[in-house]
Amino acid sequence: MDAKRVRIEGRVQGVGYRDWMVAEANRLGVQGWVRNRADGSVEALVAGDAAAVGALLTACRAGPRLARVDVITEEFADPPELPGFHREPGR
Repeated sequence: MDAKRVRIEGRVQGVGYRDWMVAEANRLGVQGWVRNRADGSVEALVAGDAAAVGALLTACRAGPRLARVDVITEEFADPPELPGFHREPGR
């Protein structure tokens, strides 16, 4: 299982980014969570088959129609403890 913590910067809050990411992750069978950060970025923990995680991260570079993604940073992480993919409360 491949697991990464990602931070997505740009115009990613108030444009449906988290709901879009939940739908994409569930479509691809990726586990984890996504949440807004106080600094205006979005943070996520994504885990699953390496190809599915890679496909989700590729899609995240474009995001939903109204989003503008400037930077995505990735780091390796431990897989989430709960199955599925969901929104977490923001920080």
